[in-house]
Amino acid sequence: MQKPRQEGATQIVVIEDDIGVRESLVGLLRSMKFSVTAFASAGDFLNKGELASVGCMILDVRLPGQSGIEFFEELRANGFQRPVIFMSGHADVPIAVRAMKAGAVEFLTKPVREQDLLDAVNKAIKLDSRYTLRQQAASNARADFASLTKREQEVLARVVEGQRNKQISAALGITEATVKLHRGNVMQKMHVQTLPELVRFYDLLEINEPFGHIKD
Repeated sequence: MQKPRQEGATQIVVIEDDIGVRESLVGLLRSMKFSVTAFASAGDFLNKGELASVGCMILDVRLPGQSGIEFFEELRANGFQRPVIFMSGHADVPIAVRAMKAGAVEFLTKPVREQDLLDAVNKAIKLDSRYTLRQQAASNARADFASLTKREQEVLARVVEGQRNKQISAALGITEATVKLHRGNVMQKMHVQTLPELVRFYDLLEINEPFGHIKD
């Protein structure tokens, strides 16, 4: 499970084995006031980096040891959801497709134009900010959900499925008046006023969307 980032710890991580390219990227990004750390390989990052503080990762496809795409897929499999931008010295369509399907934000071909890189980073930062806000909303929704009684949770599940009070009453073996009471308690404890709001909060309880699935 990915640990939540600490406030103020956001950074751009560059993983690139070519020292010239690496230093050029770091210089460009720092000139734009981004906080940047750089590493020569995936192993170097794992030994010295801090995954929880990553706000955006710029990752070369071809790295010594574990390849960039293999590293990316491993991170995703372990719950890492921060935006990743790929770079490659080759227009490798199969690899690009593989990366984008896995949830990469962008795939850039070297030599990378400065503006293309900055556009990709700004897009990634925007997505990261939105994702962070959704994570916080999901955390709040889970806390509110945990405050419900078991019966209130059962009523909530049926309400968001679109069942009417009469149907819920029959299914749970309680009176409609009791259903209404539970619904009122649910709305109050979940801090919502309308059914659409309740449905949105309920959907957040199982939030787990990669960046590639978040709409701009």
